Amino acid sequence: MRRLLAYVLVAAVMSVAPAAYAVQPDEIMADPAKEARARNLSRELRCMVCQNQSIDDSDAPLARDLRLLVRERIAGGDNDSQVIDFLVARYGEFVLLKPRLTPHTLLLWLLPPLALAGGGLALWFYSRRRSQSSGASDPSLLRLSEEEQARLERLIAAETASEKKG
Repeated sequence: MRRLLAYVLVAAVMSVAPAAYAVQPDEIMADPAKEARARNLSRELRCMVCQNQSIDDSDAPLARDLRLLVRERIAGGDNDSQVIDFLVARYGEFVLLKPRLTPHTLLLWLLPPLALAGGGLALWFYSRRRSQSSGASDPSLLRLSEEEQARLERLIAAETASEKKG
């Protein structure tokens, strides 16, 4: 019980604790507004070594170089889109954690919603087919009209009479 309590306590502390970033104190810009811009840009850029981390989170030397490059471009007067364009021109679209919507990435952006819609349609068709096939075998859904019921009774009576004779 104590071990479980310890795990819960550690999980609670870790969820409340601020995320640790890889930005070193010597990288931080003196102007808080420019530093905030640099941090926002760093969160959008992929570490080319770690690949699934932003350069803001990565401890890799290349990520540090990219963070310094972002700060250098901001200090040089570039706006955010100019910094991003510079890095994309230098490293390619792969440097962006969230790719831009272009004709090259259209399939990347459209595939998840199309797959979800296709899966939903497949489930809908499957459930319709299943309910139709199970409905045909359900005896409570097979009701005879009065005319059919009367004919059935005549056939049963005639068969019973022929069995008694034979």
